[in-house]
Amino acid sequence: MKGVPVLLAVAHGTRSAAGQAQIRELVDKVACRLPGVDVRLAYADVQQPRVGDAIQGLDAVVVPLLLSSGYHVRVDIARAVEANDAVATAPLGPDPVLVESLARKIGATDTVVLAAAGSSDPGWRADIADVAAQLNAHVAYASGTESRVDDVVRRLRAQGAERITVAAYLLAEGLFYRSLHRAGADRVTPPLCADPAVVDLVLARYRHLTMVPSGL
Repeated sequence: MKGVPVLLAVAHGTRSAAGQAQIRELVDKVACRLPGVDVRLAYADVQQPRVGDAIQGLDAVVVPLLLSSGYHVRVDIARAVEANDAVATAPLGPDPVLVESLARKIGATDTVVLAAAGSSDPGWRADIADVAAQLNAHVAYASGTESRVDDVVRRLRAQGAERITVAAYLLAEGLFYRSLHRAGADRVTPPLCADPAVVDLVLARYRHLTMVPSGL
């Protein structure tokens, strides 16, 4: 379709082969739902092509495959968008779709630890706190020096928690996701990209800024 903007999905990037495959599969599913749209994948870090290179010369709507409005959204993606007269949607998170996805995988009697990657960005941390509050969960991080996932799980065990679920606020597999399985919890939820609802969320972000109908 002439004049339909490119959907440029921008993931964080990972060295994990499994995580890379999961993100490509997510974007492929989006493309299958938009047969009249050129759907491409770029990255904010680690992998190539970086968003600043991939966006050049495109009439594009950038959809950040990121779970909060942290540094990559506010700086890396924003600079690339501004330099190329493009537009960007909100990141995938926080969003009720993601909260509902996690909630479906949590047992009614579970003690829940929301595990996020970790960041010093105040906006990012506020987003994580909001998601945790909606899930009645304890916040923990897979990186950094405070509130590490294993420390939080250990503390909850000491306080008498019997069944602990780590709700993985991570889009795909990688170093951080693998570390959650060593934290001592009873269960770890799958990466969020495994939920078909995330495909719908990417489509909704794109369509919100375009005139592309739901039938495409």
